Amino acid sequence: MKELPEILKTLYDAQLEFVVIGGAAMHLQGSAYLTQDVDFCYARTPQNIKRLATALQPHHPTLRGAPTDLPFTFDARTIKQGMNFTLSTDLGDLDFLGEVTGLGLYEKVKAAADIRIIDGMHIAVLSLVGLIKSKKAAGREKDLYVLPELEALEQLKRKTGAK
Repeated sequence: MKELPEILKTLYDAQLEFVVIGGAAMHLQGSAYLTQDVDFCYARTPQNIKRLATALQPHHPTLRGAPTDLPFTFDARTIKQGMNFTLSTDLGDLDFLGEVTGLGLYEKVKAAADIRIIDGMHIAVLSLVGLIKSKKAAGREKDLYVLPELEALEQLKRKTGAK
């Protein structure tokens, strides 16, 4: 996760509307779980879509796992026509989701987020409650595997009154 501050700064400086979700959010909420990519939910407004394309363009985004000869341009038109993108970039592997299972579109994900100050930036990070809800709804083995830790962290948070 050493690249996380640089990734967040890139998106923050672009004034992108996003919420950190997935394994990075789990880590920022106190989980020991580590992941190879960083997941985000992003607002699907025309202005935000343009910001996302512009912010990532210098970092050479490509579709992760796709054949290298597959024509792909990560621009506003492509983002508008899609919803979820799994990308390889110079910053690392990044996933951008327009909708999160169990929570919905960006506005609902944002409502389920906490604000964390990371290197002086105010960053929306999916809360433990939001993570638990989305992991249960996804129901994949890897999601169910992390639920006991997330639930224990949430219980501890409630017990101690931590933010």
